[in-house]
Order: sequence, then structure tokens, then C-alpha cells
Amino acid sequence: MVQQHRIYVLQFDKGEPDQQELSCKVSPPKGAGRRIMYYYHDYGSGGAGGGKNGKTPKSRTISLRGFFGLLLICFFGLVTLLAAPGDFFSFARIGDAAAAATQLQRAPCSGVTGNDTLCCDRTSTRADMCFARGDVRMHSASQSFQLVSSSPPAAAQDEEERIRPYTRKWEAQVMKTIDEVRFRRVAPGDAARCDVVHDMPAVLLSTGGFTGNVYHEFNDGLLPMFVTAGHLNRRVVFVILEYHDWWITKYGDVVSRLSAFPPIDFTADRRVHCFPEVIAGLRIHGELTVDPARTPDGRSIRDFRRLLDDAYRPRIQYLERIERKAARKQRRANAAAAAEKARLALLTSRRPRLTIVSRTTSRVIENEAELVSLATEVGFDVRVISPERSTEMCKIYRDLNGSDAMVGVHGAAMTHFLFMRPGKVFIQVVPLGMDWAANEYYGAPAARLGLRYVEYRIRPEESSLAREYPAGDPVLTDPAAVSRRGWEVTKKVYLDRQNVRLDLARFREQLVDAHRYLATSAAAGGGKRKRRPRSKAAVM
Repeated sequence: MVQQHRIYVLQFDKGEPDQQELSCKVSPPKGAGRRIMYYYHDYGSGGAGGGKNGKTPKSRTISLRGFFGLLLICFFGLVTLLAAPGDFFSFARIGDAAAAATQLQRAPCSGVTGNDTLCCDRTSTRADMCFARGDVRMHSASQSFQLVSSSPPAAAQDEEERIRPYTRKWEAQVMKTIDEVRFRRVAPGDAARCDVVHDMPAVLLSTGGFTGNVYHEFNDGLLPMFVTAGHLNRRVVFVILEYHDWWITKYGDVVSRLSAFPPIDFTADRRVHCFPEVIAGLRIHGELTVDPARTPDGRSIRDFRRLLDDAYRPRIQYLERIERKAARKQRRANAAAAAEKARLALLTSRRPRLTIVSRTTSRVIENEAELVSLATEVGFDVRVISPERSTEMCKIYRDLNGSDAMVGVHGAAMTHFLFMRPGKVFIQVVPLGMDWAANEYYGAPAARLGLRYVEYRIRPEESSLAREYPAGDPVLTDPAAVSRRGWEVTKKVYLDRQNVRLDLARFREQLVDAHRYLATSAAAGGGKRKRRPRSKAAVM
């Protein structure tokens, strides 16, 4: 007896129907427990001869009752338009969104909805994507996925596609380091035998390239994973090229909120995993952002922020329990010292918390100790953190999630603004030559998250480069012209060899303004809805 199942397949492009319903027949086991899954469309009443039970539906003329019902609907529509035109035209806006979705259906691969299909979209400048549907089998030994086709179209018999599933397609040098994977059609007799059968889709991605830099780990990896698979409600398996144990350890909490299943190491796992569909590559919307208009369910960067909350909350609660337990032991050992600590904690709890993200190599704040004193004098409870590659991400998240303001010099560590709560303050110190990058990669995304973004652009005399170059040198007076010489020059001069010594009198104004904003927000936050904070550039 053949078993009948109903499954729901991943929406590949926003223009497709929200849920593509398929039927699935599972053949009786063959051999030693082998199971092969065949899929076909259940079109219902669509198409020629597509009526219920295969019968062609009969056309019906409108009845008298239907005519009067239609007339009544028109009457109420007219009344609604006259009484509340704003509400009426909100339906027009919904219609516009539907029209936009219809336009998206014309994108490459959006019309490929059936099983036994293979399609690649190479139109994006950021990333290629390939979609395979049907009986798809991972065969890492041949660095490929096999699409098992019993009777493929004549034009597709020898079909093969190749892809490097990484989101920096335009950077040829880094793309050369990404493993290439093939998707090819094979006949059932040539297909690898399934060792593990999955009933949910797989997403193939690479954690190679610039992985190791926290900005790229979020921008090129985690956020595109959220965009591509977030709407699947954890019913997805991630298959990873260039798999790193340390990456899984570092971001496992986040990945587990996107998938309820352990990721697969494509290279090391030699078992044949079989999927109903595979997406190779990730969608990316821009720098540290999520565009709600381009996600299947309208998710935004704030939804990603809530996912981070859910991911790190259990670990934070565990750490807090351990710390409370240690604190109780300390109080018992030294009640007087504990009382003093509690008194100081009570005093500082009334002050907004400012976290300085410290650097230790290039772009160091040379007068950081004086900055700490200044911020304390202004009225902040100041903490300094120095994130390293080995630092547990949960601890960084807890520090910044509990902070009211964050200060740091432009660099990959500024990616941690994603850990700040909307409505808080992010002050980015921008060294010479970094104006465009500072706003593009961190400023604009922070404002979209809902942070009050403050951009402090240093003057030439605040840069350590002023001690290396004469006063009129273009390195100091015209960084844009120097940057036009190429990335290597920009990196060597402005990223690798520059530190900053803040003009504390000038920077004090930014701290005072931030403290005033936070105090005002706290006073007005008694249940009232806050306005979205504005981005502010401090070019003084």
C-alpha cells in the first residue's frame, strides 16, 4: 500500500505562493531499508482537466441572488469610501504590494516551481543561488549534489550547474578560495544510495572567505542565513562548506534559532544525505541589513535583533545564576565587603551605562584612560571591553545588550552594535579616510535598527598620522584623493597605521548630548511610545 503524505516546500522567491503544496509518495522499502521519495504536484482544480477528481469544472452563470449580493457589496464600498477614505485607500496600498510581488515573480527561477527541476539565478552582483527540487542527494565524495531524474527533459539530460555559495561574488580573489560544488542530473541507476533521508529542505553555504572577521561573520553569513531561511521556522538543515568547529561554537546559539537540526559538514560527512530540495547560496540585502520588502514574511533587521535575544537569553540566564551563586558565597565570606559592593552597585545603577569597545592593534584610542574618566565625570557608568576572536559571543552580547551607549573606533568590532537595544546610543569614532565606509557599513545599518547614531569624525590633529606627515600632506588634508589610489593604499595608511587621540573637550559635547538624550528618554518612557531616534553626524 502506498502512503500518501502532504509536505510544504520552501518559497524560493518572494513572488511565489506562500506555500507550495506537494504530495509525496514513499515507495516500499527496497533492499536493506533503502527508501526513495518521489514528488509530484497536486494541482487540484488548476489547468486543463484540473477539476476535482480530474473532471473539468462546469461554467456557471451568475444567479439573481449573486447579482443582488454584488450590488450590495458595491453599495457598502461606496459608503466606506465617502465615510473613511483613508481606510478605503489602505486596501489600494495592499494592492500595490501585491503588484510588487507579481513583478518579483518575473525574476529568474521564480517560475520554476515543479519537482525534478534545477535552476540557477546569477543575476545578482552579490551572490549566485541555485535551486534543486525533487530527489536531491548530497555526494560529498564527488563534491556534488545529484538530482535523480527518471525521465528528464531531453534538453536537461546532461544538465550540470556549478556554484561557489558565498556572498561576495564581486571579489574575485576571495571567491577563488571558496569550494565549488556541482549540481548534476543523474539517472536512478547512477545515483548514490541514501544513508540519511530528510523531509525538510537544505541550505548550502560556505563559512570560508573572510570568516574570522566579526563584521563578515554577520554581514556575509548570519544575516543572509536569516534572510534565506528565517521564514522556515527552523525546518531546514544547513550544509556547510569550509566548516569550522570554532565558528559553530561561537555562533551555535544563533544557528540553533534558525534550524532545529545540527548543521552538516559537507566535506567531512561522507554519508549520502537526501533532501526534497536544496538551496545553494544565500540571499543578501545589503550591509548589515534586512529589507522587509524582499523577505517572504516581511521580516526586518529588528526581527533579527529579536532572534539574537532569544538565542543568547538562556546562556545569559545561566551565567547570571552562576554569578549570583558566587556573589552569595562572597557575601557570606565577607559581609562588609559585599555590603560596600552593593552600595556602589546601587549608586552606579542610577547612571546610564556606557561601554567602550577597545582596540589593541591599529586605530587605538591613545587617551582611552582619560576618556573613561571624562565619561564618568559626565555621568556614565563606564565599562571597557576588548573583544577577541576567542571571546564568548554571549558575554559580549550581555555587556552591550545591557548598555545604554556604545563608543568605539571604526572597525569590524563595530558590528556589535547589533547587540544594542533600539533607542540606545551608538557613537562611532571615524578616523581619517574612513568617512564613507563608517556610514555605509555601520552608521546607516545602526539607524535602521533604531539606534541613535552619532558619527564623530576626527580632525587631522587627532590622528597619529599627524606625527608622520607634514601639515599640508594630502594624507591629512585630502584622504579621499589618497583613497582613490586603491584599497591597498587605503588599508596600509588609514587602517593599519592610524591611531587616534581624541580632543576630549570636543568629544565631551557628544557625551553630554548622549547623556541628555538618554535621561530624557528614560523620563519619557513611562509606557509612552518613543519616537524613532534620529541619526546624527558630529562633524566639528
